[in-house]
Amino acid sequence: MYDVISNSAEETLALGRKIAPLLKKGDVLVMTGDLGAGKTLFTTGILEFYEKKDEVSSPTFTIVNEYDLKEDLKLFHFDVYRLESPEEFLAIGGDEFFEKGICLIEWGEKIEEYLPKDVLRINIKKDTEEEGKRIFSFSWTSSRYDELFKEVI
Repeated sequence: MYDVISNSAEETLALGRKIAPLLKKGDVLVMTGDLGAGKTLFTTGILEFYEKKDEVSSPTFTIVNEYDLKEDLKLFHFDVYRLESPEEFLAIGGDEFFEKGICLIEWGEKIEEYLPKDVLRINIKKDTEEEGKRIFSFSWTSSRYDELFKEVI
């Protein structure tokens, strides 16, 4: 596990920008945290790296937003909060996206049984004392992410 402290919205965006160039097709990031913890803001940072900042919106009602990052790379931003059951994720073909690009999944714990074995988990906690402070806890099982975090550190 690896923890990163963000003291502001700008630091959360910067963290996303720092991780963005290290992500590749097939990476699945599962984000958990309370409403307003910073899941969409972190995603915005990733998209800013690819100059897609103005296109970002939370996919709360659409379930998934698709972004063309570069010629051969797409990002799929899921928000599965409103799904009534994990099977709804399969019904929309959600699992078919895993190999098509980078997948960022907000509230991914709701579809746990349908996630790939190797995912990068990001738990975001709000600090109870400092309003803008967030603690990002990254965990993984794949050596792929060991390599990624050697670059981040």
